[in-house]
Amino acid sequence: MIDLILGTAGHIDHGKTSLVKALTGVDTDRLPEEKQRGITIDLGFAELALGEVRLGIVDVPGHERFVRNMLAGATGIDLALLVVAADDSVKPQTREHLEILRLLGLEHGVIALTKCDLPEPDWLELVEAEVRELVSDTFLRSAPLIRTSVMSGEGLDRLCEALRASALAAAGSARAQRIGGPFRMAIDRTFTIAGHGTVVTGSVASGGAKVGDELTLEPGGVPVRVRGLQNHDRPADEVHRGQRAAINLAGVHHDQIVRGQELASSGFLRPSRLLSARISLLPTAERPLKHRDRVRCHVGTAEFIASLSLVDRDRLSAGETAPAQILLGEPAATVWGQPLVIRSESPVVTLGGGVVLDPHAPRLRRNEPAVLDRLAELSSPDPVTRAAAALYFIGIGEWQPRDLARAAGVNDATAVIDELLRTGDLVDLKLSPSRALRVARRALGEIFDRIEAMLVKEHQQFPLRTMLDRSRLVNRIRYLGDDALVDAVLAAMNRAGRLQTGERGVALPGRGPQLSNNEQKLLAQIIETYRQSGYQPPSVDEVRAQASKNQQVVGQLVSLAAAEGELVEIAPGLYLHAENERRMKAMLAEPLKAAGGLTVSQIRELLGTSRKYAVPLCEYLDRTGFTRRQGDQRVLA
Repeated sequence: MIDLILGTAGHIDHGKTSLVKALTGVDTDRLPEEKQRGITIDLGFAELALGEVRLGIVDVPGHERFVRNMLAGATGIDLALLVVAADDSVKPQTREHLEILRLLGLEHGVIALTKCDLPEPDWLELVEAEVRELVSDTFLRSAPLIRTSVMSGEGLDRLCEALRASALAAAGSARAQRIGGPFRMAIDRTFTIAGHGTVVTGSVASGGAKVGDELTLEPGGVPVRVRGLQNHDRPADEVHRGQRAAINLAGVHHDQIVRGQELASSGFLRPSRLLSARISLLPTAERPLKHRDRVRCHVGTAEFIASLSLVDRDRLSAGETAPAQILLGEPAATVWGQPLVIRSESPVVTLGGGVVLDPHAPRLRRNEPAVLDRLAELSSPDPVTRAAAALYFIGIGEWQPRDLARAAGVNDATAVIDELLRTGDLVDLKLSPSRALRVARRALGEIFDRIEAMLVKEHQQFPLRTMLDRSRLVNRIRYLGDDALVDAVLAAMNRAGRLQTGERGVALPGRGPQLSNNEQKLLAQIIETYRQSGYQPPSVDEVRAQASKNQQVVGQLVSLAAAEGELVEIAPGLYLHAENERRMKAMLAEPLKAAGGLTVSQIRELLGTSRKYAVPLCEYLDRTGFTRRQGDQRVLA
């Protein structure tokens, strides 16, 4: 049996509900106010079996005040039944409902001309012509147009056959092939039944659910268990994609649930207030959409006040399509490829719509070529291309293979990841011997570029340093994550030849001190001063006082000499010439070995220096492992 969702569409009082009742025997007007006023206010549901096809029908209201309810019902439908009354012809909500169906990405449907027993035949032909003109540039351009009358029964059999043929065509579409994905259902109604508890209803958008399954309500992250299932008032052990479902939930009170929430496999959905999308403005739109305009965004069964950020332009004119980011007033649980509709804030009219490209988007830089290219790749029919783009936007964040179903519409994540690893578009960052993070190559390359730009500025700020302060750089890239992740990024950059690391810091390859002639002369004088000072070296302040000019760079030149191995820092601010350090070790080695140990005083006498220098010199020898302290003596280590 093929299960699909059929949605009605059309102007108020054009006979949608009566037609559904004539086809199914079900009166979908369930509310007392609907009975009293004779109009559909909220969603109604029925089932129609047509041989091997079973249609779950969502009957939507036609009044302009209830278009938001129509949008809630239209989510998840596979084909449409556009209803036009023969005695009234095309009306405003006929046009608006048709535009909404187009924006939701429908490809299949049937047109029903109702109340055909009322007008004259000539009038019917005029109405048919007007309807054909209306749908001429839509997915219904070649759809069957069936004349019907619920009073006489005219055309009902033909309509059923047309619906069956359209449903079979829709069953082969990409949107109907999501039965194998994670379970997801947008909630359009919630209530409680005495003795059973909370019940939610909706159209199953993907996957399937069984009695006993553990699911999650999003937004909210509320864990629930499936206590019972129904499909059109019949108990069921399982419901799946293309079916209407009523689900009895344990673990939540119905007051905690609202229309617009999603019921899904645990871990599948990840609510966010920021979406990236591809937006199209209707050709009939009376005004352009501007960057940062406030709009109403309808996605799933939810409606949000939102701010629209155009990524590559300042305004979107009628008939144009562009990438955009949508900042919602509240978090929404969406998936890649999910359709959405944009309406004006006030007065409320439909402006356009589009599809979600990134359901949990970072804030994007506007008019950035790399960003625009990756957004375009998220629209690709190739799942590998989409996955690479989705992982680019995830950046250096944690992710799991199952996330690709939500972020890129990828069902076979293993095969796609293997291909990305093979091509090098996905790389491993080793965080520890047992832990690695997979990152999109292009995202990691951009991180390298940002770090490189930081270091260029550091080298410019400190032109006399061979190595730059690593802790200073780490603090500036702390946003990347914990120490392990920062270390892994710097190590990867080092392996790529874009960074030099050492005990004293980090540097860009090929970037060294840039000294003027006077600074080069001063550096040579400083090194010679330390050479001649033997084992009683001057302090940096003393060297600075001896300089006749450029005193302000003396400290940097001393550090440079140490970085280049000309000087050795034996204590903070106290340096020894490298030749003197080697001579000192050679001078002390034999006496230390022969005597089995020397005191500080004995070492001071051997070196011909004072206790002021002997103590830090001995501590340096201990620290570097040349000697080891035993009581008051130093022994050769």
